[in-house]
Amino acid sequence: MTVSADQARQDGAFAPRANGGPALAFLRGFLKHPVMVGSIIPSSRILIEKMLEPVDWANCKLFVEYGPGVGTFTQHILDRLTPDATLLTIDTNPDFTEYLGRKIRDSRLIAVTGSAADVGEIMADAGFDRADFILSGLPFSTLPPGVGATIAEETAAALRPDGAFLVYQFSPKVRDFIAPHFTRIDRGFEWRNIPPATLFWAWKD
Repeated sequence: MTVSADQARQDGAFAPRANGGPALAFLRGFLKHPVMVGSIIPSSRILIEKMLEPVDWANCKLFVEYGPGVGTFTQHILDRLTPDATLLTIDTNPDFTEYLGRKIRDSRLIAVTGSAADVGEIMADAGFDRADFILSGLPFSTLPPGVGATIAEETAAALRPDGAFLVYQFSPKVRDFIAPHFTRIDRGFEWRNIPPATLFWAWKD
C-alpha cells in the first residue's frame, strides 16, 4: 500500500502513552528477558544518527530491525523511509511487539514477535524475498550458543546485493559472527552513549 508523505508523517505520530511510557516498558522488558536486551538504557540520539547515516533511504523498500524494544530506533527509521517503503521489526518479546503496536501508528510498520534467526521466513510471510538494510542491537556475545551464528548467516542470505547489516554492540566480539558472511565491514565507535558502543556496517557484495 502506498501512502503520501503527509499521511506517512501523520500515521507515524506516537500513540498516547500507556503503562508508564517507554522507559518503564524498556525496564520491564530487560527484567523479563535480560539475555535478549543489550542494555538497560536505550540508545542515544547521537548513536542513532551515526548508525543510520550510511543508509540509502531513496532506494530502501524494506528495512528490517531486530530487537526494536520500545522503538528507540523505530520512529527514526520511519521518519527517513519513503512513503512506499516498509519497516519490519522482529522481537522475541511479545510485550515489546504489543507496545510498538500501541505506540506507533504508521501503516508502513509491521511488528512481529519472533526470532531474528527466522528472518527469511518472517520476511516471506510479509511478502518480501530480500531486505535492503537490516539493523540489530541484539547482544550477540550473550545469546544462547549457536543463535548468533545462525542470525548472522540468515541475515546475509536475506539481504539484497549491496545491502547492509547495521550492528551496534557494547562488545566488539560480534565481528566474529558476521565476518564469515561479509567481505566489507566498516567499523565505528560512539563514546557519547551509555554504555559506549561499537558500530559495524557489513556490506553484502
